[in-house]
Amino acid sequence: MKPVNPRRRAAVIAVSGTALGAAGLGVLAVPAGAGEAPELPAVEPLALVESVLRSDAPALSGSITVDNELGLPKIDGMSAVTAESGRVYFDGEGRARLALELHGGEYTVVSDGTQVWSYDSEENIATRLSLPDHADMESPHGAVPSDPATMAKRLVEFAGKASTVSVDGTATVAGRAAYELVLTPKPTEKTLLREARIAVDAENRLPLRVSVFTHGTAEPVVSLGFTEIDFGGQAPDLFSFTPPAGAEVADIEPRARNRGEKPFDDAHVVGEGWDSVMVARVTADTRSELADARTHDLLSRIGTRVNGEYGEGYLVKTRAVTALLTDDGRIAVGAVPEKVLSDALSRSGR
Repeated sequence: MKPVNPRRRAAVIAVSGTALGAAGLGVLAVPAGAGEAPELPAVEPLALVESVLRSDAPALSGSITVDNELGLPKIDGMSAVTAESGRVYFDGEGRARLALELHGGEYTVVSDGTQVWSYDSEENIATRLSLPDHADMESPHGAVPSDPATMAKRLVEFAGKASTVSVDGTATVAGRAAYELVLTPKPTEKTLLREARIAVDAENRLPLRVSVFTHGTAEPVVSLGFTEIDFGGQAPDLFSFTPPAGAEVADIEPRARNRGEKPFDDAHVVGEGWDSVMVARVTADTRSELADARTHDLLSRIGTRVNGEYGEGYLVKTRAVTALLTDDGRIAVGAVPEKVLSDALSRSGR
């Protein structure tokens, strides 16, 4: 298995982070599909939120659909992990498999609890990420809760400060009776998003679908949900992976402190709630890897040249997310208008 040089590794991690961010938005969404509205006992909104985070995900397999109306720029000659449907498997003990159908093949992610494999069948490229132990996975600032109770408390605090939380009736999703949980930003939140709707299984509190809406739209801007789901034990071999013969294989090391191979320095969040902004600085290694004519050509095709108190840079906009990359190597990303990104960069300094 051949190693990846540090500068390429940094670029790969940066791209992987972007893909994970997009996946994160996807997991916050699902098509607002038709289905009977079953009669279910009344439930308080915050009690529903807490029950979701207290529950343990059971072993399952299911089919999912993805509806992406973000308005992401299409770049000729560049492949992306985008899909409209796929299969997901979970053993109830932390091992999982995701298979997404792409136009030219399949993209597979397999986790056995100690390492994560990803494989692009069209490119015949596999990557392996060895997971660090639990202590290394913890955020240095305690941002990653270590138990469901803590997660529930933080979400309730977030919802109380930044959102109106409600239960808007019921629905049938993938043949399952579900509550419709709705998170709506309070009027003071400067966000592009109008609301997030999450269909929660009435029996086991598993989120079955989520739909994210922006202002002025009747349909979700991005969505992900189950169309079919079966609960029960899964075959152990689903959670192991061996690269096909002839595949290019690369090892990606987990982010570690003081390694000098991170794509970003000083990554932090400015603000709270829906209009929070992630601000970071691209490392010197990554900047030298990306600072060429091809990068500027790409940015000019997907973004707009802008200037402000932060200096000059490129603004990249989708229907739900905005990103600002300055010429001096700073980046700000959030589900917010350009002005909020500019203010976040000013508050962070240079």
